[in-house]
Amino acid sequence: MTDDVLADAEKRMKTSIEVLKRDLAGIRTGRASAGLIEHVEVDYYGTPTPLKQLGGISAADARMLVVTPWDKNAIPAIEKAIRTADLNLNPSNDGSVIRIPVPPLTEERRKDLVRLVRQRVEEDRVAIRNIRRDGMSDLKELEHEKLVGEDEHKRAQEKLQAITDRYIKEADALGAQKEQEILTV
Repeated sequence: MTDDVLADAEKRMKTSIEVLKRDLAGIRTGRASAGLIEHVEVDYYGTPTPLKQLGGISAADARMLVVTPWDKNAIPAIEKAIRTADLNLNPSNDGSVIRIPVPPLTEERRKDLVRLVRQRVEEDRVAIRNIRRDGMSDLKELEHEKLVGEDEHKRAQEKLQAITDRYIKEADALGAQKEQEILTV
């Protein structure tokens, strides 16, 4: 019984970490990376579609992203979506590929991005703690219904806390790594 509660909590915490990784990949660093634009929504024939489904995205070098759309008719829509995505990027095309120069970050912008990273990590930590709270509540309910003994309840609570600590530490490590990438000139 308690194993089910622990497994569910761990699965939800792992999902939370995956969401954090995806969020942090979308935050710009000084280098060009495909994660920066792959989730940009493009209005493709009236349907919002992630850019990664419309073409190949690659980093030509540290300061240039290249999008090779599978449908050449989508080039204007892709350019418009990138311009309006609030990434401060200005794409240009040559009829077959879209080139996106990634300008270097100013010191002020780097500090803003670090604040954003810290905010996202804190939101993830809160989500993980909420999952722990739900798990503790489920464990307490199992004990209250006499489905598990007091000792087993206590051990399960300790295991849940250990799982929580591990995932919070992982979130902090991801945040610290992203901050380091942003602050590297």
